[in-house]
Amino acid sequence: MKRKLKIILLVVGVPITLSVVLLGILVYTFFISMESLPKGEFLTEESSPDGKYTLKAYVTNGGATTSYAIRGELVFNEKNEETKNIYWNYREEVAEISWVDNDTVIINNRTLNVPKEKYDFRFH
Repeated sequence: MKRKLKIILLVVGVPITLSVVLLGILVYTFFISMESLPKGEFLTEESSPDGKYTLKAYVTNGGATTSYAIRGELVFNEKNEETKNIYWNYREEVAEISWVDNDTVIINNRTLNVPKEKYDFRFH
């Protein structure tokens, strides 16, 4: 009897576990990760005082049913790293960017310490 129970748990449990893990990966990739945000149209850019970073801002138009949004992309000028989305805010059409110092940027009145911090309206 114990052997049958183990086989049933294996046959049923493994596919269910794999399905839940796969679903979690898909939800994260397409709905939570900032790396899958829409590209948008380029608005403006500002470089940090030391030239180490550039923050580029893009406006995205979700169509007739959603408002505009601003995506901020951090470019690493000295390193050969991929760009990183650090700002995503809904119901904005303009981007005002100013650098406080070499590692602190203000975009639309939100202060971020780069490259560690990011702002995503979905989680604030």
